[in-house]
Amino acid sequence: MSAPAKRIEEMLRDAGINPIAGVDEAGRGPCAGPLVIASVILDDPFADVWAEMRDSKEISEKKREVLFDVVMENAAAVSVIEVSPEEIDSRGVHAANLDGMRRAVNGLSITPSYVLTDGYAIEGLAVPNLAVWKGDQVVTSISAASIIAKVTRDRIMREMDTLYPGYGFAGHKGYITAAHTKAIAELGVLPIHRKSFSNIAALL
Repeated sequence: MSAPAKRIEEMLRDAGINPIAGVDEAGRGPCAGPLVIASVILDDPFADVWAEMRDSKEISEKKREVLFDVVMENAAAVSVIEVSPEEIDSRGVHAANLDGMRRAVNGLSITPSYVLTDGYAIEGLAVPNLAVWKGDQVVTSISAASIIAKVTRDRIMREMDTLYPGYGFAGHKGYITAAHTKAIAELGVLPIHRKSFSNIAALL
């Protein structure tokens, strides 16, 4: 990991603040499928087993699957939360994401002393927390959470591809692509589409 990551996590650890949880999400932008949030606690974020941890977007799908297993087998605690399209529609994606982050942290089998997140501080969380700029690139536990969230969501969307053939979910994972837009126009809006998103609302 990069030097900034080491400074953040080592500074907390040297101050006696431990364990530390990382939190990240996958699926804010797509117009279909759930939002998935993961929280991960690592016993030692600088152990050799975490040497290949990176932001999930910087790793191939095949490598993410491998690292998913590494996290699940070696992390001290992992919590994964799914937020349905219905909840996103009723609350808005940002509010739904923050609530999902709270639920992910509270779902950990170990109570963290501090929480580091990618992008947004978690309002209303009892545990002290800090939003880290590009946290999924510079904090090991956030990178691990990023991988868990991304792989979990991709697996869900591949299942949706089987359930709803013709939409191409295995490929675009619910993001607004030309192929996805064409499929919606031809086949219609599905229950897993986020009806509060402008491109879906325009078709209803």
